[in-house]
Amino acid sequence: MGKPTGFIEWGRQTPRKRDKAIRVRDWGEFIPPFEPGVLAEQAGRCMDCGVPFCMQGCPLGNQIPDWNDLVHRDRWRAAWVALDSTNNFPEFTGRLCPAPCEGACVLNINQDAVTIELIEKEIAERAFAEGWVTPEPPRTRSGKTVAVVGSGPAGLAAAAQLNRAGHTVTVYDKADRPGGLLRYGIPDFKIEKRVVDRRLEVMRAEGVRFEMGVDVGGEGLSFAELKVRHDALVIAIGAERPRDLDVPGRDLDGVHLAMDYLTQQNRVNAGDRVVGKPIFAGGKRVVILGGGDTGSDCLGTAHRQGAESVTQLELLPAPPEKRAGDNPWPQWPMIFRTSSSHEEGGERLYSLMTKRLTGKDGKLTALHAVRVRLERDEHGRSSVVEEPGSELTIPCDLLLLAMGFTGPVAERAHEQLGVALGPRGIAVDKGFGTSVDGVYAAGDAMRGASLIVWAISDGREAARAVDAYLRGAKSQLPTRGANQPFGGR
Repeated sequence: MGKPTGFIEWGRQTPRKRDKAIRVRDWGEFIPPFEPGVLAEQAGRCMDCGVPFCMQGCPLGNQIPDWNDLVHRDRWRAAWVALDSTNNFPEFTGRLCPAPCEGACVLNINQDAVTIELIEKEIAERAFAEGWVTPEPPRTRSGKTVAVVGSGPAGLAAAAQLNRAGHTVTVYDKADRPGGLLRYGIPDFKIEKRVVDRRLEVMRAEGVRFEMGVDVGGEGLSFAELKVRHDALVIAIGAERPRDLDVPGRDLDGVHLAMDYLTQQNRVNAGDRVVGKPIFAGGKRVVILGGGDTGSDCLGTAHRQGAESVTQLELLPAPPEKRAGDNPWPQWPMIFRTSSSHEEGGERLYSLMTKRLTGKDGKLTALHAVRVRLERDEHGRSSVVEEPGSELTIPCDLLLLAMGFTGPVAERAHEQLGVALGPRGIAVDKGFGTSVDGVYAAGDAMRGASLIVWAISDGREAARAVDAYLRGAKSQLPTRGANQPFGGR
């Protein structure tokens, strides 16, 4: 695939990011398109490795060597067909996926992996620019209707596939605009909302219906009523339950959940008026608890709001610069990473546990922490141990809690439908079916908080199961990684 000696001749390159001093003044995406001529070389680095571990690393089973080879040979439309056959939304994953495919790339054994994610983005953008992405409604309708609750990546993928199979699909969401975390959880500097709207326009033109502002399970419409209205139901409500901070001072003014903060700014960017008290970092000493993607998103947002200082705290120690001995290829490399937000400024501190918060006149002024270390017992189980005499105080006016999510808010579905719950969310079988006939779950709702690429994969697989259920026969929708898409696409 690509050029046989390409990985020897060319090193890994990525587009030069917008200057950080400039990009923190706006909300535009920070990665520009590849420079002309560079992309063909980067695609040409893809090796004829025999066993494409990149495809195994990708939950969607994307045909990565195929479209790398096609890009290298300037066959862009064919590359788009190959990419579109396994991924409904490559313009999303090309911006937001952490790229487990690159972690599994054979080059990543002792060199830098192929720039798979950004090549994927460029193929998708070329397809939209050339007009190759057009609405393709199904030729016939099955007469069956499906309700999808949740308009995030899992729900959208399930809706797109079921509509393609000829079923009439309605997506319900409590928000005023579709997109889930794509819309309100992820900052514009990572994905501008025009990218989401562009895809939604295609889906609407293909026949997918969207009912927004409908809180399924609430007073207006119960899960049980929705099941009666439709022939099948897919629950894709995400994993919205945040991990909170249980320490003295949690109730002080100035302590907020990360998603409340990010959602508010995304609404402001969309032209909405702020409802309630604004959460604003301008001129404040900001502390972020949590070192993951959500914490990084809060960091970049605080920079753009003009924070006086930003400190990001993590309970665990800093990851190693290179793979540890117990983290071999092709596992996902658990290494130290620097996001675009980290490049823009701020301080990262590791191995710290928050003990209490203090303030003045009800307003937060400081976070008190202690240094910790990880210890393992004879069974290999880890525990956090405090270091005596290591207490420190960090001045803080705004504390953002970005410590992850504990699972979906699924009590209503459980109570109103009787679906069983598991340790990560809604319990499903291998076919994504719940304990209730005709009811399925996909994405974070059954997996727990995970990656966008897993959400899309789950949505597609759940759609196959629903299609088979409705037809009473084997589904003709593509299986994971299948190269022959349904309906001629």
